Formats: sequence, C-alpha cells, structure tokens
Amino acid sequence: YMSSPCHIEMILTEKEQIVPKPEEEVAQKKKISQKKLKKQKLMARE
Repeated sequence: YMSSPCHIEMILTEKEQIVPKPEEEVAQKKKISQKKLKKQKLMARE
C-alpha cells in the first residue's frame, strides 16, 4: 500500500439549530450528588 498512497479530504459542516430556551423551573433544578442519592435510597429502605 505504500507504493500507491491515497489522499482523502473530507469537509464537514454543522447545520445551525435554534435551541429553545428552557423554562424557568427546569433551569432552577439542581443536580443531586451521588452520595445524597445513595443516602436517600438507604433511608427509603428502612
């Protein structure tokens, strides 16, 4: 394959997407840490 090298050129573009802004409630939601989730699961079992 070294005696006949090949050159491939690819040009990629992304289409612009208009992303709607999330609602107020969704934006205020906080992620719960893994530790807190585990604690909640343990407390629910008891």
